[in-house]
Amino acid sequence: MNCNSRNKEEQYQDHKAYGLRKISFWEKYGVKSFPYRGRRRYSPFSYQSVDRGIVISNDVFGLTIRQFDRMYKACLDRRKTHDQYIINLRYSDKTSDEYMEYLQDNTDNNKDEVSWTGKDLKGTYLYEHLVKTAGTEVDIRKRQNLFITKDMIQNEILLNIGMKITVISSGSLAEGIDLPGSDMDIMYVIKDVDIIRDVRNIKHSVQRTILVMENDNGHPGFTKLRLIAGGDGESFFIQPNCIESTRQGLYVSVNTFVNNIKEKVPHYQCSSHGPCLSDNDHEVDFAFCLRSKYLPYNAIPWASRYRMQWPPNSVIDKIKKGGCLLVPIGPRNMPDCDILWRLSFSVAEKQLVHSFNFTQLLCYCLLKLTLKHIVNTNKHAEGLLCSYFLKTALFWVSEEVDIDTFQLSQLYSCFCRCLSKIIFWVNNCYCPNYFIPEHNMFLGKINIENNKMLINVLYKIKSDGIHGLIHSLFQNDNGHHSLFSTQLEPSFIKLDLLFYRICYTDYGNLYKISSCLKSLEFIEYLLKSKSCTFIVDVCKWHHAKTSQWAAQLLPSPRVTTERYKIHKRYHRHLQDGIKADAVAGWLLYASFYYVTGQFTITLRLTDYVLSKCLPDMITIGCKKYRDRHINYYRNHVHATMTLQVKMRMVVIQNVMYLSHSSLMPDELQLEVNDNLIAIPPIVMSHCLKFLCYHHVGDVLNRHHALHDLFSTVKQRNLISSSTLSISLTILGICLEISDEKDAAYLCYEEALQCEGIICTTAEARRSKLLTDLI
Repeated sequence: MNCNSRNKEEQYQDHKAYGLRKISFWEKYGVKSFPYRGRRRYSPFSYQSVDRGIVISNDVFGLTIRQFDRMYKACLDRRKTHDQYIINLRYSDKTSDEYMEYLQDNTDNNKDEVSWTGKDLKGTYLYEHLVKTAGTEVDIRKRQNLFITKDMIQNEILLNIGMKITVISSGSLAEGIDLPGSDMDIMYVIKDVDIIRDVRNIKHSVQRTILVMENDNGHPGFTKLRLIAGGDGESFFIQPNCIESTRQGLYVSVNTFVNNIKEKVPHYQCSSHGPCLSDNDHEVDFAFCLRSKYLPYNAIPWASRYRMQWPPNSVIDKIKKGGCLLVPIGPRNMPDCDILWRLSFSVAEKQLVHSFNFTQLLCYCLLKLTLKHIVNTNKHAEGLLCSYFLKTALFWVSEEVDIDTFQLSQLYSCFCRCLSKIIFWVNNCYCPNYFIPEHNMFLGKINIENNKMLINVLYKIKSDGIHGLIHSLFQNDNGHHSLFSTQLEPSFIKLDLLFYRICYTDYGNLYKISSCLKSLEFIEYLLKSKSCTFIVDVCKWHHAKTSQWAAQLLPSPRVTTERYKIHKRYHRHLQDGIKADAVAGWLLYASFYYVTGQFTITLRLTDYVLSKCLPDMITIGCKKYRDRHINYYRNHVHATMTLQVKMRMVVIQNVMYLSHSSLMPDELQLEVNDNLIAIPPIVMSHCLKFLCYHHVGDVLNRHHALHDLFSTVKQRNLISSSTLSISLTILGICLEISDEKDAAYLCYEEALQCEGIICTTAEARRSKLLTDLI
């Protein structure tokens, strides 16, 4: 009797009865075999029962299932114990699409990211308030991806137009930390200069400016840049006047380099802030710097020094390949030094923060909040510490301990480790740079004369414990906070508003249709490669904005030859352009119909735009939004909407006309001959209505349109200070067309005086009109 075949037949019948395929332990649990000392004739197999349970066949005396239970539970325990280590191995790049999918698909993460002990109520309270302030991990990763995507598109545009500059977003916002007062720095890296560590690295004929780094032993965090060769052509930024001659050779002067940069940037757009330039609202710092493809010699040991499990090896390799930046500023304790450049590892530090797990990110936020609300509120300790020192402490602690130390249930313990590290540094007046430990970053800031009060403040924070920390940071809370019932709405609104604040990209340099088409092709590639819905919508906005520029760079729509093909291309780009916001794309479409003489359609579109322009709508590019704007946004959108739908409903932006735009009305062409201009949509709508009625000879409606334009400009509805000058100029043009030349002259005069901005076209029109009046 063939028992073997009978056994197979019985197994087949069981399989047929349940209608399920036989599943081995290896397939279901990853367990290939079990140790079994006895004899058995047939191998055990697992089946899925009707009630979704497990059925074990051929299990002799039940020993196999018990062994399986022990091994499976031990495996789960190891998985939980080394959770962060395993995640770091699988997802070293936590800004990747794969990790975003992991976060969104992880049901445990979505329900509750903390396995708290039942008695740790204060730890739970601290965690919930931090998440309410800083956002969930998904929120933070979306912010990081937002800036990565923005930089990729901006740099693709700069590459297509031949600009030898790379843009890098840095600062807390680019790291994903959006706390009140978080800053954003933009670094412009000059690409037409090569920086090397050794003259022997020169292997080819010199075609570019070459500088060699010379480390200063007395200032480990700084370097000199000695000129080796000027190359075939002169660098746009390293001019001959930047070179300072010394006994040791020719070196690049820091002060002259910064002065040359300031001369190239219009003074009315930025103001000086040390080695950087700041916008008029002092919200963003712009730093021009150089890049070395190599780490300096004194930073090379960083890559190979002993550490536990963080940062991952892939991050270390990426940092080694990325090199470092050189910023034009000397040591703090040597204000007159003109040839020392600071070694900056801001790109590497951003990559390190991106590799943080959620506990590390929350610990970083907790340190920043402690600095702002506790340390800097003490007048004797204010200004001694900065967030960069705190971030450095977190880097050192993360490297020195096991990565599984950073569990959410141990958040306060991790914070105390960092605090102890800072206290030790302040006590010794020595803060070692993370990449170059010989560089004391406290020099010129913290010394034995001012560190005592700071030590007392830090000791008090530590001695007060978690209760005192919570009271100091969240003292205005009423104690009835419930995170997960209120977090959803503020979370998506905060993320959206951040995008509206920073989504401005310098498209004004796209002055060739070929550059626009290349940029559109790159954005379409990003659209296909991204999986996060929010980032996909961000790419769609950039695609719509670039389409608006492409439409303005096409040949004039009034040409007689091949008019059908040209109009077809206009419609394709303009239809894509209306997806950027609620009104700007439609106004460009109205401009197209006005230029082609279709005034009736233009009037319909302008009426539609005016019906959409409401006072409390969100304006793109605004640095700060008032409560009434946020409330309006909250009342008109909800979390299930995509970003693109929200923008087409409640978001507006100024109409941007490129230099020599084919869509600008002839009456306003002087305004865009040499400049990129931004016009408030309500001003442009009234202007187009006035011009349409003027052409069709409707005097009454023309008068009404002019009155509406005059009222809007004078009352300044939906007009920012930056667009007031151009709005007054447009009003003056319309008044001049209506033969109200005295009023037009006054508008030009006011346009010149507004906010101290010199409007060259207003000056030209005023001078011409003054001559006519005389």
